[in-house]
Amino acid sequence: MKVLPFGDRALLAEFESLDEAMGAFRALEAARAPGVIELVPAARTVLVRIDPGRMSLTAARNWLESTRLDTKASATGAIVTIPVRYDGPDLASTAEILGLSTDELVSRHSGTAWRCAFIGFAPGFAYLVDAESTGGRAGLDVPRRATSREAVPAGAVGLAGEFTGIYPRSSPGGWQLIATTEVTLFDPDREHPALIAPGTTVRFEVVEP
Repeated sequence: MKVLPFGDRALLAEFESLDEAMGAFRALEAARAPGVIELVPAARTVLVRIDPGRMSLTAARNWLESTRLDTKASATGAIVTIPVRYDGPDLASTAEILGLSTDELVSRHSGTAWRCAFIGFAPGFAYLVDAESTGGRAGLDVPRRATSREAVPAGAVGLAGEFTGIYPRSSPGGWQLIATTEVTLFDPDREHPALIAPGTTVRFEVVEP
C-alpha cells in the first residue's frame, strides 16, 4: 500500500490490484475510525475522507498503516436481486467471443454472485465482479466494443473486461450489452440514491420475455 496526500481532508491509498483494493476497502470499513467520514473505493485505490475537526491527516495515515488489510476479508454488504431479460443486442456475439452458446452465457451470468467493487462512470453505475472467484473473474472476460454506441438505454446490462454493469441512465457506452432490466438503479429522491453500493452482492434473476 502506498499512501498519498489528497488535499487537506483526505488521503489516497494505492494498491497493486483490484483484489487488494477491494479487500482493503472491506477491512477499512470494518475498522472505520472516528473522524473517517467516507471511504471511496476504485479499481486500484481507496480514498479516505476525514473530518479535520475530529481527526488529523497524520492520525488518518497512522490508522491506515496500522489497520490489518486482509484481501480475503469477507464481505458484509447487502444482497440485491435484479430481474433481467437476456435480450441484449450483443448477447449472441458475446457468447461467440466466449465460445459459449447463448444459453450457456445466460446460465453462467445469472448463476454468478456478483459483488460491487466500486461506483464510477455515472451516478449509480456499479462495477461488478465475481464475488467468489480469485481476482473477481467469472470467466466472462470480453473486450469492449470496437465502436461505442452513442446512446445505451437505461437498464442495459453489459460486460467489459472482468466486469458486468448496469447503465443507470441513457448514455454513450461501449460495453457488450447482453440483457435489460426495469429496475431503477439511481434515484436522487431515495434515502440511499444508489441501489447498489460498494460491497453489495448482486444476483441476476432471469425473467422470461
